[in-house]
Amino acid sequence: MALRMVTDKVMGFAAKQYQNVLGNQLSQYGLRYEDLLIEEEREVKEALSLADSDVLIGRTRRLKRAIDLNYKRKSLQDYAPNMELELFKKEIYPDIEKIRARDQEYAQLNAHNKQ
Repeated sequence: MALRMVTDKVMGFAAKQYQNVLGNQLSQYGLRYEDLLIEEEREVKEALSLADSDVLIGRTRRLKRAIDLNYKRKSLQDYAPNMELELFKKEIYPDIEKIRARDQEYAQLNAHNKQ
């Protein structure tokens, strides 16, 4: 029990440090964490197909801007130093979780067919 508490505290601290480092990297290019999700994964592809058009347009524009900034070897802070970024905003991730839960439930309900 005590070992689990210590492990949870260490992992929480490490996760927070990783989030800070990742947030700094994302803010250089103006990306969100969700923009890093691989579009070829089935759940992500389905969630993107169900997403609002504003979400898709924003994602596409952020990715294009990041590619352009990377090509120019610049940072977003060079062009827009006071820009407010929501690095860890969740727009499609709740849909991905629902799709995964649905697929898991479907697999459990049809587990008898595998025998």
